[in-house]
Amino acid sequence: MKHIIIGGDGFVGQQLASDLVAKGEQVVVADIVQRPAPHYQRAEFIGVDVTERASLDALKVTPEDVVYNLSAKMLSPIMPRAKRHDFFWPVNYNGVENILDWMNKSGANRLVHFTTDMIYGHTHQVPTSEDAPANPLGEYGQSKLETEWLCDDWRKRGFNITIFRPRLIIGPGRLGILEKLFKLIDYNLPVPMIGSGDNPYQFISVFDCASACVAAWQAGFPNKAYNLGSDDPPPVRVLLKDLIKEAGSRSFVLPTPAPLVKLTLTALDLVNMPLMDPEQYLIADEVCILDTSAAKTDLSWQPRFRDEDMLKAAYREYRAGLGNPSKPVKASPSIANH
Repeated sequence: MKHIIIGGDGFVGQQLASDLVAKGEQVVVADIVQRPAPHYQRAEFIGVDVTERASLDALKVTPEDVVYNLSAKMLSPIMPRAKRHDFFWPVNYNGVENILDWMNKSGANRLVHFTTDMIYGHTHQVPTSEDAPANPLGEYGQSKLETEWLCDDWRKRGFNITIFRPRLIIGPGRLGILEKLFKLIDYNLPVPMIGSGDNPYQFISVFDCASACVAAWQAGFPNKAYNLGSDDPPPVRVLLKDLIKEAGSRSFVLPTPAPLVKLTLTALDLVNMPLMDPEQYLIADEVCILDTSAAKTDLSWQPRFRDEDMLKAAYREYRAGLGNPSKPVKASPSIANH
């Protein structure tokens, strides 16, 4: 049996490949480009582009093999409104169509597929369980939601597909919108919050995403969707103040009137000058916490890392990437060692 990780040279894929190789499993990583990584001493790399159906045929898959789809276009970089559909859909939706067709032609039918918590849109229940209404606020969330519908159709044809809906994933190799935050802190500038910052913000570690994939495989790929998020997320205000303090910065958190800020950001978005994607700022002051009890019960999965430590570790990586780690952050050893 092979573990085929599509989009596997991204930050979650690299961690999953490393975890599976450590377990002695046969791993094939498929992506557009290959980056150096220790697991390639024992894992195979094959170049593919999920938007091109024919390129998947370079991947030899058998009915015994299992597949993990981590390919996706994310909300970074921020795209103008007019370009969002063409940016997200070829990979996020058409790519999944191609993967499922490729698997079907070879008799493989076990898949882990990542979507997003942004399929929910505005918060309707706290915490948000998997049966909450799905009403995405933009092209990214919609493209991901419609892949879930696609997976539902293939489940009726005998596929076993486990879907994960993660909160904002952070960890080695992934900064995204956090880079803007870190620059403000480095320059000792105010850190604006949309609203009071009293609402919690939930992350999920790249390591916990990888362990969820392994748990799904070991549980036999349940035909269900599962939320992924940290336990007990702190308020945004506390999270940011803690990071600023340990970074040794003179920055301070700045509450803002959420309705006015959202109106301004919407106006900028309408004239194709977005500072944030609507799927980010429209829910920024809401209490968005995912209920992860189903994954814990069904998959015996447990998030290991705290939001505070994940954010500090991400800042440490950002500083190291600048070639000037002069502001050391005292992150949890279990995070910093990865």
